[in-house]
Amino acid sequence: QVQVVESGGGLVQAGGSLRLSCAVSGGTFSSLVVGWFRQAPGKEREFVSRVTRSGDNTYYADSVKGRFTISRDNAKNTVYLQMNSLKPEDTAVYYCAVRNRFAVAYAYWGQGTQVTVSS
Repeated sequence: QVQVVESGGGLVQAGGSLRLSCAVSGGTFSSLVVGWFRQAPGKEREFVSRVTRSGDNTYYADSVKGRFTISRDNAKNTVYLQMNSLKPEDTAVYYCAVRNRFAVAYAYWGQGTQVTVSS
């Protein structure tokens, strides 16, 4: 059973930075695509970023492009989301999820970590 655990959320002022971590266990980490999603109060969950198995390719939502950076350390079974120049609209619960390369849906999700950006 694959387990996904996020950490690193918190309260930060606008313009500040946070680094989220996503630790994955119970699977072959290097075979998994890892994505970050977020859900703000009253809104639907939205895609933030994802990284391919090797880490060579990364993808971002337009709203975070240029401010967020996703990376992975396959030796540590961990994916990071470095978030810079944070805005109040980045406030949300951030979720990490994993899927196999050819799967459409993300099969395993973490419990989420709260990020709050004050103005």
